[in-house]
Amino acid sequence: AVLMVCIGATIGKCGFSERNIVTNQQINTIIPSAKVSNKFIYYQMLADRFQRQVILNSAQATLPIINKSKWGELTVAVPDSLPEQQRIVGILDKAFAGLAVAVANAEKNLQNAHALFESHLQAVFTQRGEGWEEKPLEAVASILNGYAFKSTDFSAKEGTKCIKITNVGVREFVPTSDGYLPESFAAEYEKVSVKEGNIVLALTRTIIAGGLKVAVVPEEYDGALLNQRVASIIANDKDLNGAFLFGYLSTQTVVDYVKERVNTLMQPNLSITDLRSMPIPAPPRREQNKITGQLDELREATQRLTSIYEKKLAALAELKKSLLHQAFRGEL
Repeated sequence: AVLMVCIGATIGKCGFSERNIVTNQQINTIIPSAKVSNKFIYYQMLADRFQRQVILNSAQATLPIINKSKWGELTVAVPDSLPEQQRIVGILDKAFAGLAVAVANAEKNLQNAHALFESHLQAVFTQRGEGWEEKPLEAVASILNGYAFKSTDFSAKEGTKCIKITNVGVREFVPTSDGYLPESFAAEYEKVSVKEGNIVLALTRTIIAGGLKVAVVPEEYDGALLNQRVASIIANDKDLNGAFLFGYLSTQTVVDYVKERVNTLMQPNLSITDLRSMPIPAPPRREQNKITGQLDELREATQRLTSIYEKKLAALAELKKSLLHQAFRGEL
């Protein structure tokens, strides 16, 4: 049977099953006549032409939906000859099997590139040499807790930028185009102002699937105000290299520290007290700089590999679209 999601955000998503299955009301089951290949219909429904019909016929609804009348307006082009349908299906089956292998290899290489970086990152901070000390975070950095601005303080109009927990991703800062505070707040709440290069950490939903939510404030957020449940961390330059500290906060060791102190079954919240007492390794400054340089080089290499594999995955996706386009224009 051929299956298609007929309502919601994933409308148009198709599946194919050799067996009879039971579906809910959000999925339509298409059973072609004996003169039409199930797999031929499935492949045609994956093609852009059919998917555009789905979008066009569901776009007017608040919740995208293909109802019974709209379903009847969707069309497919089918050769009269069943052998011709089967010939096209055979070509696509073989091509898609090869594409699936290529995609799996690219995804595996992408995972390996990230795993190599993670492994090296962890090793750097666990294989400690002479002169390493361990100190609580508050002894080597200034920690600033955000202010509880009222929801009525925010607007979509430009003003003073504010950093919320939604701006803090896993090792990346996530800019947003809303959530501005009045211009006057910049001076009034200067005590919770952050600078470019400061480290920010989400104290609520501290850990998500990808790891710890910690990021570096970018240039465009220089002077932004810190909202509640976000902490700013500024390394004391005399004791600690800021980039070294960010590298350590990105490790699995820190994830484990946080997990031990939050209830991961509910909304994980890290207390400011636990953040302040977090143990931080502090080798001699020269070694910190050396480690930071090594991590920068490895990060750049990982980003290059990531870009290569992501481009390959995009190219494979385009090739799949191209094959479907050719198949239903009679070009295979």
